[in-house]
This record gives sequence, C-alpha cells and structure tokens, in this order.
Amino acid sequence: MLFSRKDLAKILLPLVLEQVLSVTVGMVDSMMVSGVGEAAVSGVSLVDSLNLLMINIFSALATGGAVVCSQFLGKKDYASARDSAKMLYYVLFAVSASVTAIAVIFRSPLLSLIFGRTQADVMENAKIYFLFTALSYPFLALYNGGAAVFRAMGDTRISLRVSLGMNLLNVAGNAVFIYGLHIGAAGVAIATLISRAVGAAVIVALSHGRSNLIYVEKLLLFRPDAALIKNIVRIGIPSGLENGMFQFGKLLTQSLVSTFSTASIAANAAANSLVSFEYAVGGAVGLTMITVIGRCVGAGEKEQAKSYAKKLLGFAYAIMFATALALTVFARPAVGAYHLSPQSGDLARKLILLHNACAAAIWPVAFALPNAFRAASDVSFTMIVSAFSMWTFRVGCSYLLAYRFGLGVASVWIAMMIDWVFRAAVFLWRFFSGKWLEKRLAAPRSAGQPAAKGD
Repeated sequence: MLFSRKDLAKILLPLVLEQVLSVTVGMVDSMMVSGVGEAAVSGVSLVDSLNLLMINIFSALATGGAVVCSQFLGKKDYASARDSAKMLYYVLFAVSASVTAIAVIFRSPLLSLIFGRTQADVMENAKIYFLFTALSYPFLALYNGGAAVFRAMGDTRISLRVSLGMNLLNVAGNAVFIYGLHIGAAGVAIATLISRAVGAAVIVALSHGRSNLIYVEKLLLFRPDAALIKNIVRIGIPSGLENGMFQFGKLLTQSLVSTFSTASIAANAAANSLVSFEYAVGGAVGLTMITVIGRCVGAGEKEQAKSYAKKLLGFAYAIMFATALALTVFARPAVGAYHLSPQSGDLARKLILLHNACAAAIWPVAFALPNAFRAASDVSFTMIVSAFSMWTFRVGCSYLLAYRFGLGVASVWIAMMIDWVFRAAVFLWRFFSGKWLEKRLAAPRSAGQPAAKGD
C-alpha cells in the first residue's frame, strides 16, 4: 500500500488545523472590521462576496496543479512533477495578474454593475477596499499554488505554518490600521495585501528547497510546456467554473434570504457562520483525497485508489459526525455568542439542528467524495452534476419552497439538503461504476527523456 494509516494522519491532521484556523481567524477578522463604521463594513461586505469568487477560481487552478503533480509523483516521474509545479506558478500568475489589471482599471463600473445603486459612502469604501484586495490577487494565487504543491508531496505542515503566519499578520495589521491609524476599509485591505504578499514570498521561497520531493528552480526563466499547462487547465478550469457557479448560486439564495424578516436574516447569518466549522473540517478530507488518490492513479493502482477513497470517506464521516454532535450539544451557548433576539436565537438553533441531522449523513459523499474524481482527472462529470444540482435544487427549490409553500428562511436550508441528496446519489453511482478512473493526463514535453540525476 502506498500510504499507511500514519501517513494519512500526517497529511490530514495539519489540513484540519489549517481549515479550522482559517475559519476562526475569518470570524475574528469580521469582528474587528465591524468596529470601523457601518459604511466601511457594508463596503467590505459587498466586495468580499466578489473576492470569494476569485479565491475559489485560484484555488481550483491550484487544485489542478496538485492533481497533476500527485499523478506524476505516483508514476515516479519527478522531473515532470517539478516542471508541473513551475507551470502552475506561471498559470496562476498570468490569470491573477490579468484579473487584477481588469479589476483595478474598471473597478468603478464593475462595482456599479454588480451592486447597483448603493449609498455613496458605502460605494466609496467598496472602491478603496476593492483596489487593495485586487492588488493582492497575484500573491494569493501564488500562495495557493505553493500550498497545493506541498500538499501534493504530502507535506501539509508547511502550508499550515505559512497560513498561520499569514493569518496572524493579517489580524495584527487590522489592529494597527483600524485601532491605531483609524483608516477604516483601506486599512483592512492593506493588512490583507501585506499578509498575502508575505505568505506568497515565503511559500515560493520554500518551494525552491532542493530537499523537497518537488522543488522549483529557475522560476524566472520562462519556458512553457504546453502539455503540462493543458493538464493543469483541463482540471482547473472545470473546477473553477463549478466553484464559480456554486458561489453565484449561493449569492442568489442570499438575495432570497434578504427578503425575509430581520430575525430570519440574523438567524441565517449566525447558523451559517457556525456550521462553516463543519465544512472546514470535512473539506480537509477532500484536500487529502487530492494527494492520496492522485498518487494512486499516477502509479496505476486503481484498486488502491478505490480503497483509499473509501477509507478517507470514512474519516470524513467520523469527523463530520463528531463536529455536528459537538455543535448540536453546544448550540445554545454558541448561538448565544451572537447576542441575537430570543426569536432569532431560537430559529438559528432550529436551523443548526436541521442541518446537522442531514450533514452527518450526506455531506461527505456529496462534497468530499468528488475530490477523488478530480484527483483522477474526472472533472467534467463533477462540474456538470454540481451545476445542474445547484441551479435545479438549491436555487430552484429555495424559491419554490419560499414563495409557493411559505417556509421562510427554512426553505433555503431544506433546498440545500435536497441538493446534497441528489449529488450524493449520483456521485455514489459514479464511484461504484469505476468510470472515474478512466481519464489520462497528456504527456509532457520531456516525456521519454532520461530522468535527471537524483530522480
């Protein structure tokens, strides 16, 4: 077997910590931003919904690179794995720099087009915040690329340490710019820009270490490999489209929630914030699948790929059950931390209990298992199924249940679970059919050449 139980733990545990850290610091960050005034908070909130879309696109491209690197490692083609890491940096920088240029040049008309006529002071804060966060896109993309390469090697402790440093720097920067210099939304964005720049510089520097299984050298000597770039893009673009459509669909359901009572909006926000911990922990298993299944597929070990997918899915269920149980037991004090009205607090607890009963049973198959398919280069199928399910069930049923049956904010949560059930059923069928193991990577330019010394 390619991975022992200890090997899996070494990959999975740092990823769990990293994901929980990210969610926790995100909540702290939001609390700190809330002290800069309503106009600034509103402007930051508007832009963050757009920034989340960009983050998912960069993460999807990075995942494409991780899959390619993992499969070449499985084949013991270390030269192609190193070249793939280098191509990943090129792809991410080209895409992110292009997005940054468009965002900076056209930020005013873009924000007006997306968010319409909002208050002048809110829009002014949104423009300032968008400018600095857009400048951080290349750094964020490069960090995601470096983290993906280290995960492909099975070294998830590096991304955990760098992520910890980035997040602590971001929080410290917020404290300085918000409470010390009192520069509002601009300060929040500058702190983000600085932390991402430092994180990118550190992880790119670490990826040059020749002691790494995959190391990058002569990064500034641009020599593209069309086949390797095609592999990364072929996996990354469908995943990016899938993530983009998912986020856009969530925006539409959030738009529906905004039409309900204030108590419903507050309850929905609190419940969503708390259950995000469960997704973060479950998502760590999905990232582990990219490394493990990709390595198995590259080595031609299809039966091991199936075996590890089942084993990691079992881990996902155990983790999801434990976190769901903990949140169920401590729902009342957890919701109480948001200082909601009695009506909102009661509704938030009911939404959490409804969510947990379904999440512990269905979420891992619906969202962790598809990463096994992506690791095997089977990305188009997951994109099509996810897009259909998102728009038909999560979005369509949300509006149907809200307006036809008058279920209020619960309609969004029930529709979400219908979406999960459909995904889980289709992905289980795909897994047991074995068709997800029939995809192949394109051969790199260096294919057939002798391995470099030390490979």
